[in-house]
Amino acid sequence: MNDSSEVSGTVLPGYPEPLWIQAVNVIRGEIDRGVLQPGSRLPPERELCQQLSISRVTLRKALGSLVEAGVLNPSHGRGWYVAQSAQKKEWPNSLESFSETATRMGLRPHSKVLRAETSPASIDEAEQLKIAPGTALFRLERVRLLEGVPIALDLTRLRHALAPEIERLDFQDRSLYSTLSAAGVEPVRADSTIEATKADERAAEHLDLTPGDPVLVMQQLAMSAQQEPLFASTIQYAGDRYRLRMSFARS
Repeated sequence: MNDSSEVSGTVLPGYPEPLWIQAVNVIRGEIDRGVLQPGSRLPPERELCQQLSISRVTLRKALGSLVEAGVLNPSHGRGWYVAQSAQKKEWPNSLESFSETATRMGLRPHSKVLRAETSPASIDEAEQLKIAPGTALFRLERVRLLEGVPIALDLTRLRHALAPEIERLDFQDRSLYSTLSAAGVEPVRADSTIEATKADERAAEHLDLTPGDPVLVMQQLAMSAQQEPLFASTIQYAGDRYRLRMSFARS
């Protein structure tokens, strides 16, 4: 009796992501969509290799990564099973950094730094951050990645005076929150708005999307315990790679 489910997806040899990461994303996607249910068995490795058009070595690397993440369980002589506890990966509704979220989910965060420079605040930026126009702002723009997969395009603006040495730091693997914490700057809450829109050419280029694909744009203003604005962020998330968990209560 065959109790396995077929995995459907595309792995492209010429795509920027390594083949094993693409395979991970395909299998995760099938789990997220409910095609592969908790406790179900994946097709035999030979069939998976044919369905995904990859070698067994590449497949084994992908499956091993999913086991480490707690998504799959291996069964000697029987195959690979979706873990009963496998859940869709979601962003929390609590305030935590991208790196903290990634670590909590068992994923490896990384950033591609596009811009890290200081320039004067515009009138709009000054009004948002409650500072004088022309105040020196440090602008940090990064492509945020999980396991090599681009998740978001993140532009953060903060007063340079909050962390005068910040321009010298490399934020490829460094957390901005940790850096600010070391400088005595601790955000305690963030006011956020999220809206759905379409990716422009620049966002599409950095997030491996097609212009016009859906993106979720989060505008976020982080506040101190004294309710003073610390930094403002504009984060564009690839629409199919981001899920925010929310809780609502009746008063």
